[in-house]
Amino acid sequence: MKSNIVLIGMPGAGKSTVGVLLAKSLLKSFTDTDLLIQRRYGCSLCDIIEEHGTDAFLQIENDVICSEHFSDCVIATGGSAVYGAEAMAALKAQADTVYLKLPVREIEKRIRDIKTRGVAMKNGTDIAELYTERAPLYEKYADITLDCAGKTPEECVSEICRLLR
Repeated sequence: MKSNIVLIGMPGAGKSTVGVLLAKSLLKSFTDTDLLIQRRYGCSLCDIIEEHGTDAFLQIENDVICSEHFSDCVIATGGSAVYGAEAMAALKAQADTVYLKLPVREIEKRIRDIKTRGVAMKNGTDIAELYTERAPLYEKYADITLDCAGKTPEECVSEICRLLR
């Protein structure tokens, strides 16, 4: 097992929730790349996307991830991090990557208003279309794919710990 664990997956899949619990369980620190971006730019992801556009946001996300050095931590990425080939290469070089896979219907139930979440997506795109676009990238970058359907965050953490051993 590498010293870091990266969680990837759709918005609403539970990356941040599972990440905090996983970090506690493994005695690691926890980092959320969305929060790193917000801290660096001093505004919300929604504001960055609105002001700079989706493509610029994706470049910002890639650059912020590439500029960080992670050590002995669990990293929850934004759902769009997989669009950044450089960022994913940097993360995978120092981490085991876990895809928290959730059916699109369950994601739709969890996300009330995707516009308020700061999700990088083209206007007019819905969650199902976003899922179809991103799922192959999550699968490409995953060392481990965890089906989270019907599982509590605690059950996901137990399963991840078992799979990483």
